[in-house]
Amino acid sequence: MSKTPEPTPPASNPGTTRIVAGESTKPKRRRTLEIGIAAGVVLLIGAGAAVASVVAKNNETQPAVAAASTSPATELKLGYFGNVTHAPALVGISKGIIANKLGSTKLTTQVFNAGPAAIEALNAGAIDATYIGPNPAINSFVQSKGASISIIAGAASGGAQLVVKPGINSAADLKGKTLATPQLGGTQDVALRAWLAKQGLKTNPNGGGDVAINPTENAQTLKLFQDGKLDGAWLPEPWASRLVLQAGGKVLVDEKDLWEKGQFPTTILIVSKKFAAEHPETVTALLQGHEASVKWLNTASAGDKATAINAALKATAGSTLPADVIDRSLKNITFTVDPLAGTYKKLLQDGVDAGITKPADINGIFDLRALNSVTGQKTSASGLGQD
Repeated sequence: MSKTPEPTPPASNPGTTRIVAGESTKPKRRRTLEIGIAAGVVLLIGAGAAVASVVAKNNETQPAVAAASTSPATELKLGYFGNVTHAPALVGISKGIIANKLGSTKLTTQVFNAGPAAIEALNAGAIDATYIGPNPAINSFVQSKGASISIIAGAASGGAQLVVKPGINSAADLKGKTLATPQLGGTQDVALRAWLAKQGLKTNPNGGGDVAINPTENAQTLKLFQDGKLDGAWLPEPWASRLVLQAGGKVLVDEKDLWEKGQFPTTILIVSKKFAAEHPETVTALLQGHEASVKWLNTASAGDKATAINAALKATAGSTLPADVIDRSLKNITFTVDPLAGTYKKLLQDGVDAGITKPADINGIFDLRALNSVTGQKTSASGLGQD
């Protein structure tokens, strides 16, 4: 891991928004049904007490630091997941779209299974940027008092569902049942806990309450559901579609139905603030590749998209998805560079409602200047991407 000099102050104020709601402490690594998570909960709660709120005024600049020259990076280390909701990364990397925009900057990549691991790698300097769900990004920003990451673009909206056994027809039927999510404190985990709370069903981070929630790796969730050891799971695509088409599950909740206009961020693109301060040209080039990948996904035929995604999954995970799974997954997702900043107040409040987050201020989490320079449009850090 190379050492980096102190970052320079931004040339102009990044788009920011003041949003106060729940903070989440750093989620622990994935847990299965066979592994207890009580010890992790103690650490989770204890760490939460130490996290201070980040308070700043709208459009306030960051504190001045020692000046340093900037230049394109020799290497960009980029993280992403092997999910269809990360298709801009999958096709952007496999088709060489991102690498081409980076020019002489070498692109290296790392695949993650869950957001907390990606955040840990980014904060340690093992990667410079990553595609990720919004909640782990919020957690990192709050825990670092705004020093760790910036959200620089959206990637995907939609594509998350609660899939259950056929005999479960309502929230009331979930009492006493066992459900899974990808990771404790992650985006789908918070969504499930908040939804259950609104239905009058209690949960707690150690798996107790009216409904037991066991954070479990997605591939293992599919196997456990097929074996009848799970009653359901709130998952991103393609895993929701796999539970429906390959394991006989049914959709109890499509998360898009819980959001205004059906829009909510499933995947976003974040960058280390130190890396962005040192190499703004490289961040702009990354966003050029990202935008081109999103455009490709939004103009390619369904067959071409399925072929490209499967080729990428074959290269990263060693296997491909059935055509019906990819087709159903893609129908549930909208690819967009808009981070949908107006949803973050609800994302935070969902954490509070879920009982695993505390009040926090994430003003300054967005820096959309480079995105706006690439797209030629003004994507805002307030509202639904509009002023």
